[in-house]
Parts: sequence; C-alpha cells; structure tokens
Amino acid sequence: MNKVKWQVVLSAGLVILTAGMYLLHFLIFKDARHIFIYLLGDIAFLPLQVLFVTLIINRLLSNREKRTKLKKMNMVIGTFFSEVGGGLLGMFLQFEKNEKDLKALVLHDQRWGDKDFIRLRGRLREFQYDVDCRGGSLRELRVFLAARRTFLLSLLGNANLLEHDTFTDLLWAVFHLTDELLHRDDFELLPAADLQHLAQDLRRALQLLVLEWLAYMRHLKHAYPYLFSLAIRTNPFDADASAIFK
Repeated sequence: MNKVKWQVVLSAGLVILTAGMYLLHFLIFKDARHIFIYLLGDIAFLPLQVLFVTLIINRLLSNREKRTKLKKMNMVIGTFFSEVGGGLLGMFLQFEKNEKDLKALVLHDQRWGDKDFIRLRGRLREFQYDVDCRGGSLRELRVFLAARRTFLLSLLGNANLLEHDTFTDLLWAVFHLTDELLHRDDFELLPAADLQHLAQDLRRALQLLVLEWLAYMRHLKHAYPYLFSLAIRTNPFDADASAIFK
C-alpha cells in the first residue's frame, strides 16, 4: 500500500510540475499556439520513445543483466564441481554396473566441439543407468556427502541458481541422497527393498550429475579454455587421467 501511495504521489507531482511549466511558459510568452504545437509534437513522438525504451534499451539492459547472472551462476557451478561434483562423480561411477559403457561413451570422441557436446548430451540422456548399491561403499559415500552437507545447503540458498532448473534439480537429488544415507547406520544389514530404494536415489543423482558435468565442460570450453584443459586432464571418466602433462 505504501509503495502504491508513493507512486501516486510521484505521478501527481510530475503532472503538476509539467502543467506548471506550461503555465509559466504561457505567462511569459503569451503564445498558446506555440505550446500546443510542441505538446502535440511531443505526444506524436511518445510511441516511438516507448519503442526505444521498452523494446530496445530495456532488452539490451536485460541481456546484459542475464549475462552477468549467467556468469555468476557458472562460477557457483564451478565451485560445486571443484568441491563436490568431481569427487562425487568418481564415487558414483563405482556403483554403476555399466560403468565401462558409460566411460566409453564419454571418451569416444575427445575433440569436444559444439556438435560433439550436443551429440554426447543426447546419448547420455538415453543411456540406461544400472546402479548396484553393492558396487561401491555406501559408508564412504555417506562420509563424503556428510562432510559437504553445509556446502550443499549454502548452494541451495544461492539466488543465482534460482533460474537454473537442471542444476537445482541436481542439488536436490544429491541433498536427498545425503539425507537418506545419514538416516542409516549399518549398510551391511539393509534389506533388498531398501537397497533398491537407495539405488533409485543414486541413479537419479548420477544421471543429473553426468549431464550437468557435460554442460559445465561446454561452458569451460568456450569461456575458460585453461580451466577446460585442467578439467579434461582430470576427467573422472578417464581411468588414466592426470593433471600432469606427459
């Protein structure tokens, strides 16, 4: 209500100020015809002015703001992969029964051009993940995620990620998996039904993580080639990956 009242007062003040300026002009020059000529000219130009301001200038400003938000968002995503994502992806792959096929798919073509990214994304979306909770250590995964739970929570509260639906979905999937693991003590005694439930949570998080990793690699390739170089040399899908140049 206060905001609306402030806008009404401002609008009324501007109208009164305009009327006062026109009145002052008439009192000084005694030329109403001149006033109406320029008033009509200003009104005639108003639609074009609206066009420039709303459709062109605002669009340019909006695009600039969008680029700024995108840059900040990718910085946050980069922090995620540096602190959590890279190591988490390596741990997730231990549970994937089709790990070799998944790695072969990613490493099939390492030219990493735009067409390669698009083609690989399509194949990864169709890939049939098959997670086995006994393939890796759920206990080690719980320790890894528990140590980074606060960091994950801070990412969920980051305003720059509100418009990035896929990455937000990934964070929720990882955070949900973390909570599921933290609510279990002895993973050796879990019934088959519970292991199947955890496998579904793992598979969801793995699929989303793989797709976000690919999107982040594409961003680095275009924006930060030197960071892309390190990311490829430490590729979690490559068993022989090493940051050291050979």
